[in-house]
Amino acid sequence: MRILDRYILKSIFVIFLGTVFTFAFLFILIDMFTNLQDFIEKSVGIKVIAQYYMTFLPSIIVQTSTMATLIAVLFTYSNLNAHNEIIAIRASGMNFWQIARPALVFALFISALVFLVNEKYVPQSSMINQQIRDTQIKVTIGQKGKGVPVIHNLTFYGLKNRLFFIDTFDPNNYNLSGITIIGHDHNQNPVEKIVAFKGVWTGIAWKFYNCQITTYSSRIANAVTGVHMYSEKLMDIPESPKDFLRQRMDLSSMNLSQLRSYIKRFSGSGAIKTINDLRVDMHQKITFPLRNFVIILVGLPFALMSVGKRKAMTFTSIAIALVIGFLYYVSDAVGLALAKGEALLPWEGAWLTPILFSLTGLFIIFRNF
Repeated sequence: MRILDRYILKSIFVIFLGTVFTFAFLFILIDMFTNLQDFIEKSVGIKVIAQYYMTFLPSIIVQTSTMATLIAVLFTYSNLNAHNEIIAIRASGMNFWQIARPALVFALFISALVFLVNEKYVPQSSMINQQIRDTQIKVTIGQKGKGVPVIHNLTFYGLKNRLFFIDTFDPNNYNLSGITIIGHDHNQNPVEKIVAFKGVWTGIAWKFYNCQITTYSSRIANAVTGVHMYSEKLMDIPESPKDFLRQRMDLSSMNLSQLRSYIKRFSGSGAIKTINDLRVDMHQKITFPLRNFVIILVGLPFALMSVGKRKAMTFTSIAIALVIGFLYYVSDAVGLALAKGEALLPWEGAWLTPILFSLTGLFIIFRNF
């Protein structure tokens, strides 16, 4: 590695770490003040609080890496420019790609790191964080020591193209209450509606109490063909309590393999809209780390085009970083919304912004350098 590359990389790395540390400190400080009353009322120990905030770190790294990388790169090159070092480097005959190589290599490294952290550590840390929050911070003192908290308002698409609405699910005894299940055909027309006051897992199957099953015509929309009442009934529901517990997992916290498995499992359920949204999320998990590299490709030319303009370059770099970051996030949100609205294919919505910004960056580079 050239001495110049090491010099630039060292500056970028130090500023990147400082920026991530600042973002993490501000996030923890704000969250701590938000939960201060809960910490005091529940007498939460320092060890639990430390563990609680440690589990935030992988998510903080993933969420702040893009802006931290952009700020670090633009700040470094603007500082070189302010001291006329860019002029000296260009005078030695180096082109744009040779000058930008340390920043682009660093951005690729951060993209790979974000992908790794997002896949290996974020799902597990998010689950631990939620568990600490539920059992140590947000539950009442009387609930402590009584097992896993009850899950409220559980909604998910299940097998056999059924949509589940569960008021409460107790993971400690596998009891359900306030059950509504709507079955659909492949055209998303309702074919049955199951309403029950209570459900109990027998170890083999679900038994519902005070159950009403309404069936609908497959030819005439919403035409009832039969209503059956049962004081208790064993149900043909393939989902086990473990499947119900899995539904609680935040889809945004799943890694690629988990999400791919989740989509595969429900691909035959007929829940077209939900499956489409999941596929959009899957493609986003691939494109999300790439934003670290793409944004640098767009932002770096602006820092290098201002050779000789030394006044307020630091503030200009931060302003450029904020504007580019804002535009990227807005464009990405629009693309994902269009894909989830089925105006674009899942992969098109996720890849629209990275491709658009990459082409924009290359256009700026080839036109000005």
